[in-house]
Amino acid sequence: MGFFVLQGYGSAMALIMAIGAQNAFVLGKGVQRHYHWPVAAICILCDLALISAGMLGAGFVFEQWPWLLDAFRVGGVIFLSVYGFKAFQSFLSPIGLEANTKRAGLRVTLLTALAVSLLNPHVYLDTVILLGSLGSQHFGQAKVLFWIGAMLASFSWFIFLTLAARKLSPWLEKPHVWRWVDFLVALMMWSIALWLVLEKI
Repeated sequence: MGFFVLQGYGSAMALIMAIGAQNAFVLGKGVQRHYHWPVAAICILCDLALISAGMLGAGFVFEQWPWLLDAFRVGGVIFLSVYGFKAFQSFLSPIGLEANTKRAGLRVTLLTALAVSLLNPHVYLDTVILLGSLGSQHFGQAKVLFWIGAMLASFSWFIFLTLAARKLSPWLEKPHVWRWVDFLVALMMWSIALWLVLEKI
């Protein structure tokens, strides 16, 4: 029984850790201590919904209508480009973290968390299709245990990331350090956006 939980946990963890834009956003909000727990909760809920959709066989939707992934791709490129530009603007600012702290309200922050969680087409390819395919290899109790393990991976990862960001905040919140964090975030966002474009060419 424990084997299937660990299999689901390990499979999901490998996929979740690779979603750079989402992790960068959670880390940034954790360092800023700006609605960091609501942001983590949104990311967890999105993952749980996508994992469950995959386990229930929703991957056939993208197989039948592949243009849906293209729509997410376009939205993701636009969002990541704009978010990267804003992070780069913060890097150019001499006051670094203070320029970013608590500018956005809760509603805007949560909408941004939804965007970084749902506008990347690889979220659906990895979580819904790939993880769903792995889970569909099991039946009955084994499938349920794999499902539970996958959901535990999402829960534990975002809790860990948020707590780690808070621990690192005394060092990372220094303006000269945070400016370079903004620079790395901008590069990451633009790199993912470029990757999404080139992958389609």
